[in-house]
Amino acid sequence: MISLNPKAMSEHEAAKILKGTIIPRPIAFVTTISDELIVNGAPFSYFNIVTASPPMISLSIQREGSVVKDTARNIESNGEFVVHIVDEENVAKVNETAAPLPYNKSELELANLTEVQSEKISVPGVMEAKVRMECNLVKVIPIEKDGKVICDLFIGEVIQFHLDEGIYEANGRITAGMLNPVSRLAGADYAKLGEFFSIERPK
Repeated sequence: MISLNPKAMSEHEAAKILKGTIIPRPIAFVTTISDELIVNGAPFSYFNIVTASPPMISLSIQREGSVVKDTARNIESNGEFVVHIVDEENVAKVNETAAPLPYNKSELELANLTEVQSEKISVPGVMEAKVRMECNLVKVIPIEKDGKVICDLFIGEVIQFHLDEGIYEANGRITAGMLNPVSRLAGADYAKLGEFFSIERPK
């Protein structure tokens, strides 16, 4: 067993260990809208469920130095965003949206993704996704190190689900094999769903 102290490592080395071991990670493709009404789209793999009642999700957005990313700036500005689950059919287009663009340029246009109007918020979603979740911002938690904010943790409440008919069964059950989500590994690597197995919880 190798034992490493993260304080004795570079930030890059520690990040590689985290990204290489905390796998697979679900990927949220997030759309937001700027004050100038430009629709922004970006993928994030620091993403998960917070609670089911009410339904809430978490999204951690790293800062680049002291620079706040467009997604974080837009969420803080208007308190709304849409989370999409990345699947095998849209992952290539979603990957294109990770390209660095000026603040006034839309990643959706770059990747030829189709906007679809949301029902309860002003931020549009993406038609190509099998899952869309319209979210209202609940809380922003700035994470600091040495007195400087290094990332922002967003908690959002899902106020509307949009689900492809092919993945949805009765009573909220989702057919994972039909959703075909992809997950993030380390570097440029992704993973598909593998073999399924079940283990019953102790009673």
